[in-house]
Amino acid sequence: MEQLTELGFVQSLQEFWAQVESVLNTGFLGQPIGRGVLAIVILLIAFFARGLIAKLIVATLGKMAGETKTEFDDKLVEALKAPISLLPVAAGIFFAAQAMGAEGDVDTFFISLTQSVIIFAIFWALYRVVKPLLKLAGRVQQVLGDTFIGWVTRILQGVIVFIGGAAILNVWGIPVIPFLASLSLLSVAVALGAQDLFKNLIAGMTIIAEQRLAKGDWVFVDGVVEGTVEDVGFRSTTVRRFDKAPVYVPNAKLADNPLVNFSRMTHRRIYWKIGLEYRTDSETLNKIRGAIADYIEKTDDFAPASDVSTFVHVDEFGDSAVNLMVYCFTKTTTWGEWLAIKEQLAFFIKKTVEEHEASFAFPSRSLYFEKLPDGFAPETFNPPGEDEDGDGEDNNDVPSKNRSKSVKASAKGRCRSTRGPQPKGRAVDGEGGDKGAEAGDDGEAE
Repeated sequence: MEQLTELGFVQSLQEFWAQVESVLNTGFLGQPIGRGVLAIVILLIAFFARGLIAKLIVATLGKMAGETKTEFDDKLVEALKAPISLLPVAAGIFFAAQAMGAEGDVDTFFISLTQSVIIFAIFWALYRVVKPLLKLAGRVQQVLGDTFIGWVTRILQGVIVFIGGAAILNVWGIPVIPFLASLSLLSVAVALGAQDLFKNLIAGMTIIAEQRLAKGDWVFVDGVVEGTVEDVGFRSTTVRRFDKAPVYVPNAKLADNPLVNFSRMTHRRIYWKIGLEYRTDSETLNKIRGAIADYIEKTDDFAPASDVSTFVHVDEFGDSAVNLMVYCFTKTTTWGEWLAIKEQLAFFIKKTVEEHEASFAFPSRSLYFEKLPDGFAPETFNPPGEDEDGDGEDNNDVPSKNRSKSVKASAKGRCRSTRGPQPKGRAVDGEGGDKGAEAGDDGEAE
């Protein structure tokens, strides 16, 4: 033992133990480690128990809200559910600081942290409560529209975020007023370079004020976009095309260009021109027209003539047909229902035309020759019979037994022709005189 003492080993152990005691007494933020461990345990309990505590509080509030007839308090409780879960965390930070016995800067830090969590929870609750509060203004929403309410919601939520952030900065001793002053100087520079942003912002306000469109509307802007409106933002409007691709259109283009809102149609139009053959007599045309008009008048799917313009008339004499115009409107504006109604009308028209032994016309052209010049008569082609053999065939290249049927038919056709124009430009069978024979020979030589 004396030898160990002489070597200084015992003294070293005493010094080491003194360091251990120092760490145990001041090793956790200047406080004993035991208190630090206790503070950590309190924080863990508060963190993991926050969900259970929030459920108990929300269940109590929900039970009270369920006794009322309005839905507002139910939505209010649902909005407060998430912010309430932060209260146990704030309480855990406070009690952990008390258990640790923090002093000085450490105590100030924990106090600021506790206050920041409480402020965050309060402003988060206000942020989530904005939507249920605005839904109370049902009449205002009906007058101004969902898009306007959405904009007001975003503006109020932005103000709440700004004020909450300023309050938290103030807790930590960060001055807010100089920061705002620097922002005012920065905003001048930003305004000069963000003219398009403010232009689109004002255009968006104009669109909302005029209620040109709303979420879910089918809109068309010539040369810009056609589709369904999904969202009207501060700078741009999201329109999803019918091929499901989203298009982000600057609000200025929607405000400056003519916009067609198909969703606000009162009725949907059917406009057809049905071509019937010229050989259809007037009585049949009148019967077909009357049958179609009666069908439109008696079918409930079509709007009555007293509300909209409805016409079924013989409209014009086209190049290849007598055109019957059908002009009517359906009560529904839904595209799928409109297609089904239009399909049934098409089936009825086709059936009616067939029942009256008429036919639909298609583009065609007839040529009439009053007189042909001498020596310019058309040749008449007579298909050869299969029993005819190769009379007059050319035996220059291929033997008769090896020739194809098309070659034989062509050769037989050349042996038959109608020769010679007559004085009135009509071709006749036979020779038809010297003049006709000469013309026929010339034509065949060609």
